[in-house]
Amino acid sequence: MAEIELTLQEAADLLGVHYMTAYRYVRLGLLHASKPSGTWRVARADLDAFQVSNSITTTVGGLGNGSGESGRRRAPWAERLQSRLIAGDSRGAWGVIEAALAAGADLDEIYTDVIGPAMSAIGADWEAGQLDISLEHRATGIAMRLIGRLGPRFVRRGRTRGAVVVGAPVGEFHSLPVAMLADLVRGGGWDVSDLGADVPDASLVHAVGSIADLIAVGLSVTNPGCLDSARSACSALRQAYPDLLLIVGGSAVDGEDTAMLLGAHGYAPDGRHFIELLETRRAELRGGSGDRQAMLSDG
Repeated sequence: MAEIELTLQEAADLLGVHYMTAYRYVRLGLLHASKPSGTWRVARADLDAFQVSNSITTTVGGLGNGSGESGRRRAPWAERLQSRLIAGDSRGAWGVIEAALAAGADLDEIYTDVIGPAMSAIGADWEAGQLDISLEHRATGIAMRLIGRLGPRFVRRGRTRGAVVVGAPVGEFHSLPVAMLADLVRGGGWDVSDLGADVPDASLVHAVGSIADLIAVGLSVTNPGCLDSARSACSALRQAYPDLLLIVGGSAVDGEDTAMLLGAHGYAPDGRHFIELLETRRAELRGGSGDRQAMLSDG
């Protein structure tokens, strides 16, 4: 049977809401719709799924009756954002972010649980041949603009916990994961130098040498073809700064063993783990300083 499609007005009537309210649901990524010939169309199956979903989740604009943590975590924000990104809908994508924030999501959750998974799913669809590279690039551009708007909110006032350098090795052209990591680390109270993608070894070494109070360097590797360049970067950094903590992560690094083979000291599957490693290193350095001070006092 052919799929039943409704106009947006028909969908609004079935939902019992005004047309503009239904339109807002579409722009926020809450209700999936397409615009094949200049007119919004909603598949009846998508409308039914929307009604079921919003009977058990908390959203904004009067949808649902749930509240609190359970409602927020059930809402499929990543899927909604993914839909808007694929559609090239910058305005709707930002609407999804605003809706998630209004529903109680923290800034770090927007990155780790919404934008990150949405972009990973889009990348997987491209690799599977289900999405043209032009759409993937367009989605990445929109995502970069989203984090450009969110980034300043991560900056914390007061004394920093130390300095960190993040970047990607030669041949790794995905700068979005690096930028997201940089913001998450800033949100943890660290001073971050974001070198972006495709950074030559010599430039990494130069950047490290120019920063005081440096705690660690983080390298993001999403392309398996760049593992060798990541190994080269780690080798160059370890030769120049033997005591510097090197942390690698990204979808091309599948675990602690791979990170060690690359020459890193630590593996971070996500931003939260990266910050945990920084905190551990900071505690070690502070403890070591205390031991040295005690020795001087005893002497």
